[in-house]
Amino acid sequence: MERTNAWKKYDEKALEQLETVCKNYRAFLDGGKTERECVKETVALAKAKGYTDLAAAVESGKKLVPGDRLYSVCMDKAVMLFIIGKQPLEKGINIVGAHIDSPRMDIKQNPFYEDTDIAYADTHYYGGIKKYQWVARPLAIHGVVAKKDGTLLNVVIGEDEADPVLCISDLLIHLSADQMSKKASEVIGGEDLDVIMGGKPLEGEEKDAVKARMLNLLNEKYGIEESDMLSAELEVVPAGPCRELGLDRSMILGYGHDDRVCAYASIDAILSISDIPEYTCCCLLADKEEIGSVGATGMRARYFENAMAEMINLTAPAYNELTLRRALKNCRMLSCDVSAGFDPLFAGAFEKKNAALMGYGVCYNKFTGSRGKSGSNDANAEFIGRLRKIMDDNAVTWQTAELGKVDVGGGGTIAYICALYGMEVIDSGVPVLSMHAPAEIISKADLFEAVKAYRAFMLEA
Repeated sequence: MERTNAWKKYDEKALEQLETVCKNYRAFLDGGKTERECVKETVALAKAKGYTDLAAAVESGKKLVPGDRLYSVCMDKAVMLFIIGKQPLEKGINIVGAHIDSPRMDIKQNPFYEDTDIAYADTHYYGGIKKYQWVARPLAIHGVVAKKDGTLLNVVIGEDEADPVLCISDLLIHLSADQMSKKASEVIGGEDLDVIMGGKPLEGEEKDAVKARMLNLLNEKYGIEESDMLSAELEVVPAGPCRELGLDRSMILGYGHDDRVCAYASIDAILSISDIPEYTCCCLLADKEEIGSVGATGMRARYFENAMAEMINLTAPAYNELTLRRALKNCRMLSCDVSAGFDPLFAGAFEKKNAALMGYGVCYNKFTGSRGKSGSNDANAEFIGRLRKIMDDNAVTWQTAELGKVDVGGGGTIAYICALYGMEVIDSGVPVLSMHAPAEIISKADLFEAVKAYRAFMLEA
C-alpha cells in the first residue's frame, strides 16, 4: 500500500507549528535526562495549565466535576495527567501512555576507587545497550542523593558549559588486536564501564589521594560524603544538549528519544485540550519499562489503578470495586512507545513494506514481541478500524509497522500489561534510528504527527 511522506503536505502555517513543537520538545529532552527530571518538568508544565494535585483532592474529599484537571505523581518517577470528562469513569477513559526511563548507566552504591592515580566510579548499566557505544564520549551525572537526615540533594555534573565532563576510556587502536577480534557484545565488559572521576592527588594525602580529592570536591559542592552513596540514585548519561540533524534541520539527534519523544507528544497533546472532553483523558508516564516495567514505579505496579479508584470515589455516588473493574475494562489506550525506523544502511534487518519509515508519520504496531509474537499484545482488528477513522478524520499522517524481520529480534512495551485489565490497547509511536544508542535520531515530522494523533485519540476514541 502506498504511504505518504508527511513533509509533502505541510504549508507555512503547519511548518511553523511543527517547529514550535520541536523547539519545546528539545527543551524538555535537555531538561529531562532522568525519569525524576521528566516528572518535575511534566508537573511544571501541567501546573502552568491549571492542573492540581489529585492527592490534595483526595485529602480534602473535594468532589471532581467534568473539566477538572489533575496530576498524580508516584515516587517522583512516574506521573499521570487527567482531564475529567462528561461521561462517568465507569464507561472507561482514553489513555495515552509512554515511559520516561531510558538506557543509561547507574553508579553503584559502593562505587569509588583509585587505581594508578586515577579515580573511578563503578557503574551498572540499565536497559539494553551496546556497551562499546558508551566509551570515549563526554558523559554527565544526573540524580539525587538522600542524606540520613532526610535531605535530598539534586546533582547535575557535566551539563553547564563551566562544568567538567566525565568519560569511560577505551583501548587505543595500536594495542587492540585482541579486543578487535572479540564479538561486539564482548568488546567492552559490563564491569569495564567505569567512569573516570579525576587524576589529581589531594595535597598531604598518602593513600588514595586522587580519590580523596574527588570526595572533597563532591563534599564542597554538594555536601556529599562517601557513605551517602549508599542512598543515592545517580545516573550516567551523555553530556550536552540534543541538536538539529541534517543540513535541512529535518531531524533531531539526542539522548533519550526512547521513550521521551512519545512522552512529550502525550504531554503536549493533553495540555492542548481546552474544552471538556466526552470521556476522561489521561496521559500516563511510567518508569522502568527498559527493565521489564517492574518495581513500585513500573507499569506492573498499581499506581494507575489506585488513581482510578480515588477518582471514582470522588466522582461516583458511591465507590465499589465493580465500578473500578468496569472502568478499567472499558478504557481505550495507545501504548506510546518508539518503533524501529527503517535504516537503509541496515536494510537486511527489516521487512521494508512493514517497517516504519522516517518522515512518514506516527506508526502503529498491531503487535510487538519477538519471533512468533512472543510477549506481545496483539490489538483487535475492530479497535484498529476505529483508529483508522480517527486518524484519517483528523488528517493525521500515519503508518503501520513491526519491529524488524520476524526471525531477527523484537521488543516489548507496556501495552500487554494494561491489556490485562481487558482494555483495548495498541502500540503507537515515533520511528527512531540508532535506538538505545547514546544519541538517537527522530524526524521532526513524526513527532508533530504523533502530537496530532494523540490529541485526536483522547478526544474521539
